[in-house]
Amino acid sequence: MNKSLLTNLTALIFLILGYAVENTYLLMIGLFALSGALTNWLAVYMLFEKVPGLVGSGVIPNRFEAFKTAIKTLMMEQFFNQENIDKFVANSVQTAKFELKPVIEKVDLTPSYERLVEVIMNSSFGSMLGMFGGADALTPLKEPFLTNMKSSLIEMTQTDEFHQMLQDELDQPDVMADIQSKVADIIDSRLEELTPQLVKEMVQKMIKEHLGWLVVWGGVFGGLIGFVSTFFFMLPL
Repeated sequence: MNKSLLTNLTALIFLILGYAVENTYLLMIGLFALSGALTNWLAVYMLFEKVPGLVGSGVIPNRFEAFKTAIKTLMMEQFFNQENIDKFVANSVQTAKFELKPVIEKVDLTPSYERLVEVIMNSSFGSMLGMFGGADALTPLKEPFLTNMKSSLIEMTQTDEFHQMLQDELDQPDVMADIQSKVADIIDSRLEELTPQLVKEMVQKMIKEHLGWLVVWGGVFGGLIGFVSTFFFMLPL
């Protein structure tokens, strides 16, 4: 049994019991406790559900767009601001050294080889190679060229000088702004998947347990006020 229902039932029992035995203390405690608990329960309910005739109810679904905007603002200002992105990039350079070897090994450098052959054939060596089969005479050089080119690129990207140059480029304001723009686009695309119902359920799940205590304390303080008020009713006018 949840806290809200238990609190309301307890207050109702006090109210019924006080009325049945004609006990003013129990009656007032039950009446005020039930009033406080029901009022707070209704307030919690109105956060998530639209109640006809009650202006302002259903505030979370009604403020759906504002909720999404607040999420994006929080993400961009607290997590993906320029300072945090700069720290992330700097730490990545220092720790991971931007390991590009796996990427380079997957790259097809055949267009580079074909461009090299084209340059050679259009040079003064082209007519000379024509006597030995032309461009086909260079075919045995293709695999050694591709292998050595990849090795050279991998070796170059593993030097401290390369990582420093990469870091300097990433530190440029335009690069940081571009990273932030891409992150913002990703967040926007994910937020577009949210629906008012999903937002309501998400927020409700996060704070439902804590909001339940509002009902409990509403009943407790209402009961205390009812108990104290009985002394005023008993005072002679």
